[in-house]
Amino acid sequence: MSGVEGGRERLLSSALLNWMLLLTVSCLGLGLVRAMGKEEKRQLRDQVLEMFDHAYQNYMEHAYPADELMPLTCRGRVRGLEPSRGDVDDALGKFSLTLVDTLDTLALLNQMEEFEVAVKRVISDVHLDNDIVVSVFETNIRVLGGLLGGHTMALILRDQGEKMQWYNDELLDMAKELGYRLLPAFNTTSGLPYPRVNLKYGLRRPEAKTGTETDTCTACAGTLILEFAALSRLSGDPVFEQHARKALDFLWEKRQRNSNLVGTTINIHTGDWVRRDSGVGAGIDSYYEYLFKAYILLGDDGYLQRFNTHYAAIMKYISQPPLLLDVHIHKPMLNARTWMDALLAFFPGLQVLKGDIRPAIETHEMLYQVTKKHNFLPEAFTTDFRVHWAQHPLRPEFAESTYFLYKATGDKYYLEVGKTIIENLNKYARVPCGFAAMKDVRTGSHEDRMDSFFLAEMFKYLYLLFAEKDDILFDVEDYIFTTEAHLLPLWLSTNFTKYRNNQTAGYIDLDDSNFDWSCPNTQVLFPNDPSYASSIREPFKNVVDKTCPKANIRLEGGGDEPGTRSHLRARDFMANNPEHLELLKKMGVSLIHLKDGRVQLVQHANQAASAHDAEDGLRFMQEMIELSSQQQKEQLPPRAVQIISHPFLGRMVLTAGPAQFGTELSKITSGVRGFVAKCEPYNGCSEITNPEWIKGKIALMQRGHCMFAEKARNAQKAGALGGIVIDDNEGSSSDTAPLFQMAGDGRNTDDVTIPMLFLFNKEGHIILNAMQEYQEVEVLLSDKAKDRNLDMGDSEQNSEDDLQSTGSNPASFECQSEATSYSKTPGSEKPDESASQCDTSGQSIIPETKTPQCDVLCGSDQNPITAATDVSSDTDDVNDQDVQRTVSHGTTEDEQGGCSQTSDQGKKGTDGEVETEQESNPNISQETESRTIDSLLSDWKEEIDAFEMMDKDEL
Repeated sequence: MSGVEGGRERLLSSALLNWMLLLTVSCLGLGLVRAMGKEEKRQLRDQVLEMFDHAYQNYMEHAYPADELMPLTCRGRVRGLEPSRGDVDDALGKFSLTLVDTLDTLALLNQMEEFEVAVKRVISDVHLDNDIVVSVFETNIRVLGGLLGGHTMALILRDQGEKMQWYNDELLDMAKELGYRLLPAFNTTSGLPYPRVNLKYGLRRPEAKTGTETDTCTACAGTLILEFAALSRLSGDPVFEQHARKALDFLWEKRQRNSNLVGTTINIHTGDWVRRDSGVGAGIDSYYEYLFKAYILLGDDGYLQRFNTHYAAIMKYISQPPLLLDVHIHKPMLNARTWMDALLAFFPGLQVLKGDIRPAIETHEMLYQVTKKHNFLPEAFTTDFRVHWAQHPLRPEFAESTYFLYKATGDKYYLEVGKTIIENLNKYARVPCGFAAMKDVRTGSHEDRMDSFFLAEMFKYLYLLFAEKDDILFDVEDYIFTTEAHLLPLWLSTNFTKYRNNQTAGYIDLDDSNFDWSCPNTQVLFPNDPSYASSIREPFKNVVDKTCPKANIRLEGGGDEPGTRSHLRARDFMANNPEHLELLKKMGVSLIHLKDGRVQLVQHANQAASAHDAEDGLRFMQEMIELSSQQQKEQLPPRAVQIISHPFLGRMVLTAGPAQFGTELSKITSGVRGFVAKCEPYNGCSEITNPEWIKGKIALMQRGHCMFAEKARNAQKAGALGGIVIDDNEGSSSDTAPLFQMAGDGRNTDDVTIPMLFLFNKEGHIILNAMQEYQEVEVLLSDKAKDRNLDMGDSEQNSEDDLQSTGSNPASFECQSEATSYSKTPGSEKPDESASQCDTSGQSIIPETKTPQCDVLCGSDQNPITAATDVSSDTDDVNDQDVQRTVSHGTTEDEQGGCSQTSDQGKKGTDGEVETEQESNPNISQETESRTIDSLLSDWKEEIDAFEMMDKDEL
């Protein structure tokens, strides 16, 4: 690649067709990294092929023609037949998604016979005119990209004269049909597409059942140009590229001009930013990727200039090596959150393509350490590298960056990183019917999910990492990877020559210093230093173990700025402290006592005493959400039920709720292991009549009719090693309902010495079905899944640090931060972090009751608020997937012993939880509590009334 020329970088024409030159440069030295030999590298390549075959063949055997495989239940996921997962299901269009998404992977991995069969299946079986609403973004990158990638591979084979001689551009014809079916989404004045479209009816018509949306994520609107331009240039119809360019032009015009950053969510009609936080992860990620790659594929300098402008802003505001933290586009020196999401793992790979190798190595090393700590990258993790969202849907972005760094540096350290990825996938995610997403990286529990991107991306990058040049049918340096890792040929830049000089406008006064790192000389990028890459990693090799010092989290400050002056911290907040309530009011934070007993915190920046106080208020809300999230994770640790008998052999891990009584599994290193047996009576509410079957086994009981502790005592009396209570609410699942602890019965439960766990109905039936098919089923009850060899003595305990609180008796908050997980770019699909549902409770304790009797859990006399708290910020949207819960105030063990009984029956919600309507407190009556709250809120009536009438305010 060329250097700076005339104040602006341009690629030479020969470099355009060899854009991967940067990726083939090797470092001379490997530092202290063990040199992986060719034989081991070959073995790892073959292992990747075997893993791909295991996943692909199970999809074809158990799921096809369904869109995705459900690897735990060994069946296909058909939209409408399975419980809705919200926005995640928008990727499913009844068009055999996984097969289409995997076409070019088959060719890349030299599965030529299977590729030819798969292409014929797609041509004959896949229909694109289904009456179903799909995500424009997901359908573009997965299905349109998959068809184009398959078409590209078919052309290669056909031109080589051995395979695919019958092929007559059928996949391209399908891609063109799909392109026309997506075009109605672009019917907006702005040019930004609607987020969803009906494949058969388009939008706005009554039959379409869509077209009323107003918002879309930046990545959703800005990740179209590669596929749409390729479709235009391959088919000869310019309409697709024109629409994609218009959307990108509009996003560029709407950037925040002072910071040169873009927000996460935008109104497709007005162009107003709906969410003004900005980063390189969820909701924005592939927008930046496509700006740079559009320059490479299409040869338009304007896209490079846009990317460079954004990149300079990213490195100035978002990059805090090795962290990448979201900021506010209007206040870019103020961090918008204290955690990072897994999708930003692609960014080091993009930095490699740009040529900025140092920060790429630094961030990748941090991500690798997080991976080693948790086995996988959690969906989100905090700045001190604890789990924020515990899911991991087998995302490929970290493997992607690992591959690009290896190609750029030749450092075999990255081969070891790839080996770690392979080992963790086989050890923790592999199940008999494929690979299952991780529901919780802390426990090793699984989700019945194997997304199409796992086959489309993960195995491409792992194979390329370990393959030699001769192992690949074609030269990958002649192609560019889309965000879904589909391959598009670089010779497309010579098609449609009228686009070749169609430069995007608006670059007259750009600062050329933004472009200093765009196309550096390789000698600058890789100096003749044998330990270049390792020397960059060295300062960060222990960053995760030592955690990142809080002082490194940059805040806007100086003098009396909010970054340096003291303010009310969430950990110190007490809801009955008048001084604290006055400080909240000064920061524009309203505390609203709702009629149902819940307390709601809402911030209005324009009601704060000053701009600095408004920022303090926003920071307080963020701290409250973070504190709540951490307390939830610490006080409600999920447990694991691992099926270890044949044919599961430890590969089936079910998420279980713990009990407030009995043996604590975290104190038993090896867990409790035994065969399962059903109690008679099944509800376990009276003396067990089949003790000869229960003795020495794990007792299965159904929820209902009596207290959990009573079930435990009966099972223990029958000689059970432990107990599992299965929910009797048909269809309940930990996929959709939050976990909870099983409470005692208001009496001393020290006599219960066996461990007890709770499984929702769906997970419980996996065990019951296994018993019906295999008779003897052995399980392991533990705090987290154990190694597949079940060597319990070597099991590692991976516990979280306890959250420290200050103050005599601070209020304890628990946040509902779990919601629908998302697929590629989560824009509106992931819950809005500033709209989390928060409860003033120490524990989420659900008493087992179907009679008027229920457990009594006392609150603290110093903190009388015992209802749930909604913490939200009007700067962001509240996600309707969030689950609102009302739970009791947390207690210590001693406090429970002193509780009096109550006959108020809990109200059971649709998700099987009990929402307590009234709770007793031995020191403060409900009437006194109400008067206390009313008096505290008397000065806030105007603010509350204004809040109820007010729309969202802009910071």
